[in-house]
Amino acid sequence: MTKISIEEAQTNAAARRARGEFVRGVSGFRSVLGEHPDFPAEPNRYHLFVALNCPWCHRVTLARNVLGLQDSITMDVAFPGRTGQDDPIEPNRWEFNPARIASLTDTTLPECTGETATGQSFRLARQIYKAEGSDEASVPILYDKKTKRIVTNESADIIRMLNAQANALGSSIPNENRPDLYPLDDEYAQMRQEIDTLNEQIYVGINNGAYKAGFSSDQTIYAAAFTTYFDTLEKLETLLAADDRPFLAGDAFTEADLRLFPTLYRHDPVYYVRMKLNGAKILDYPHLWRWLCRVYALPGVAESNSLVHCRQGYFGRSWNNVVPLGPLRPLPYPEAYLHPEFAS
Repeated sequence: MTKISIEEAQTNAAARRARGEFVRGVSGFRSVLGEHPDFPAEPNRYHLFVALNCPWCHRVTLARNVLGLQDSITMDVAFPGRTGQDDPIEPNRWEFNPARIASLTDTTLPECTGETATGQSFRLARQIYKAEGSDEASVPILYDKKTKRIVTNESADIIRMLNAQANALGSSIPNENRPDLYPLDDEYAQMRQEIDTLNEQIYVGINNGAYKAGFSSDQTIYAAAFTTYFDTLEKLETLLAADDRPFLAGDAFTEADLRLFPTLYRHDPVYYVRMKLNGAKILDYPHLWRWLCRVYALPGVAESNSLVHCRQGYFGRSWNNVVPLGPLRPLPYPEAYLHPEFAS
């Protein structure tokens, strides 16, 4: 598999964090499903651990759904808030606890599950890593239920390998009807180059850029990330407007669209406030708004996530733990995504 992870440089990471910059770490498990001898591509063997508020997990749930892998790859969903300081094992960790109450709804969240893949009924994602001697604690995790081992915890690798091995993994969608997120035939060389360029632009400016704006504590670093984020949105708006293409790389939904969607899905209802990205809403970009609605309407996309989880997860970790109820106009989200005509 072509190496496709666009990773942030770790040079002087500790010093950069100390002065207020958000620096994303590097995933430690990087086996390739279907190429590593211990991890053959076969149906009903693999499992995903995800949190729906996490955009990196959202990439993976999107890929699972649009590729028709819901029935052949099982999945557990963590509660969108981390464990508290009084947790008996460890604070600030992803938790598989379907009985936990969300402050936004004052009830449990139906998507949340216990941990069902390891045979140990672990409560924390951290425990899954500790079983393999790792200090990591992140999601998503692609897990092999047969060998009881982590295959990879890098979302970019997971979406690429699910696409490459969709048929062998037991996709319910016939080959001729299933989207090919990164086509490898020679005739698509130019498309792959465009996808690669878009992937890097989207990761730096939008996906990771949102976190650099929202979680940095230095005004100058925040301002730079803010500017890059909206400059990148303008470039993507211009790209879509130039020939009124339906998707970023042309007529087909590809990996570039899949990578952009989780961040833009969160922008108006969450990131505009929580990540201090209040320069504009996606609704203010007509072509991007219609693109967002177009992707949301694809089979399996709407079911791949929950804005209740997103709101609870992001605002539940804010200074007062209060979750905003809006926006309510022009319609509450995600219902607004059913209306491409709202774009000016």
